[in-house]
Amino acid sequence: MKAYTKGEHVLRFEAIVHNTRQLGCGRVLDNFPTIIGRLAGMVDRFTTTLDCVDVTYIGDQLLDQLPAPTQLGATRVGGIDLNKPRIRTALAAVLALSPAAEGFTVSDLTTKVHTMTGNTHYTIRQVAYDLRKLRGKQLVAKPGRTRRYHLDPPTAGTIAALLTLREHVIRPILAGVRSPRRGRKPATWTQIDRDYETLRTDMQTLLSHLGITTTAAA
Repeated sequence: MKAYTKGEHVLRFEAIVHNTRQLGCGRVLDNFPTIIGRLAGMVDRFTTTLDCVDVTYIGDQLLDQLPAPTQLGATRVGGIDLNKPRIRTALAAVLALSPAAEGFTVSDLTTKVHTMTGNTHYTIRQVAYDLRKLRGKQLVAKPGRTRRYHLDPPTAGTIAALLTLREHVIRPILAGVRSPRRGRKPATWTQIDRDYETLRTDMQTLLSHLGITTTAAA
């Protein structure tokens, strides 16, 4: 998948296939319309996913429900702890594979995690277990008896919101409140930079009122 932009404007999206065998629809010339249809479907799913993750939503009970164990068929599976890097990496990889034409397999997700992180110690067995936990929370779907997993666009928005909340809200704010003063402002001072600065100073006041110190005790 490729997206071409110029400044803040999107020019076009396109899908490129290097091995049509991976599309699972044959490679003969007579199947060319089917191949084009598969690629067009990938672009459509990709842009739909982008639309869903542009403005995301998290229900007020979701963060409380995620760590709780669930029942998947006759199997009890653990909950989802967003404080663990492994589960956050799995969620990011699932999000990256969402436009796949026929969904993705356990092997596909393992390869994607290895590519994204360089960590080859994340085994297929661990990936399969993490996918069961995501299925238990209905964050991914596995229709029928297929071995392929699918991510619905609205669910992609939920995953994007969870990752953004953990990595771009909670983490930087907690890191920022430890510094009573900020250094020299960067040359480019965006609206998001101003938002972070406002939150940082307001959080210092809130933590002080709550009796939480931002410095280690002597």
